[in-house]
Amino acid sequence: MNETVSVDQAIARGRRMLNYPVIGIIFGVSLLSILLQTQRILPSWTVFAGFGLSLLLAWLWWHVMGTKWKIWAFENVRNVHELKKRAIRERLLWPDDSLFANTIPHSRTDREKWAFLQEKFKREDIFHDDPTIPNETIITYAKGKNFAEMLLMLGVAALGVYLTAQTDRYVVGPLAILAGTIIAFKKYRQATNREPQIILNEKGIRLFSNRFYDWNEIQNEEVVSERAGKYTRHYYLRFDHRRGSISLKIDNYNTDQERLNSLLILYKGRSRKVPQR
Repeated sequence: MNETVSVDQAIARGRRMLNYPVIGIIFGVSLLSILLQTQRILPSWTVFAGFGLSLLLAWLWWHVMGTKWKIWAFENVRNVHELKKRAIRERLLWPDDSLFANTIPHSRTDREKWAFLQEKFKREDIFHDDPTIPNETIITYAKGKNFAEMLLMLGVAALGVYLTAQTDRYVVGPLAILAGTIIAFKKYRQATNREPQIILNEKGIRLFSNRFYDWNEIQNEEVVSERAGKYTRHYYLRFDHRRGSISLKIDNYNTDQERLNSLLILYKGRSRKVPQR
């Protein structure tokens, strides 16, 4: 095993091998079927058939190429624990408890390779420090994002005023005024709140409640996303500790999932004083 490929490089190749082609197949086959139908070359029902075919072809591509990428990535990346977490977040791998985790087809050779690669998970990841990251990172509310959301909610409240004054929407109007005003005030308070919400350093994590968690008592730390409705996702900082567990929503903070996950790895690595190799 070469082990000269970084986690970022493996994830980037995974996107090129899996995500981008899948999107291209779905849109390409669907658009082709629509074009052929509008040109009267094929009957109208083929539009639906084309969409179904695009999903089938995309599924087959993802499964076949998913095996190739997985074997290549875990053969050539040293930090397999970080790679696995990243791959699941990037939807290049299914979580172990997913019903689809074992649906990727494997030849006998691939199964043997994957079984052999399981030995790599018995080793801890190697820590690589980043000197550009300061000794401490302070995360606060995102000023611009919260002000933008405040203006949006003020617009909802203004619409409520219009509906109440100019139409007979005597229920919808007041509800829009009330909801818009309350949420706008909340967003204003967040936008003007410069108090630290999360402080990260080599000692541990301090939250806005001023409660401090030492790295020695923290386990399973990760930023995860959860779907909220059809089109919305929320992001949470989660970790276990001796007294329980923490799940902190970070949507309105001046950070994102990947940055915060990288910081968690870096500061916990610094706490262990693992030499770079």
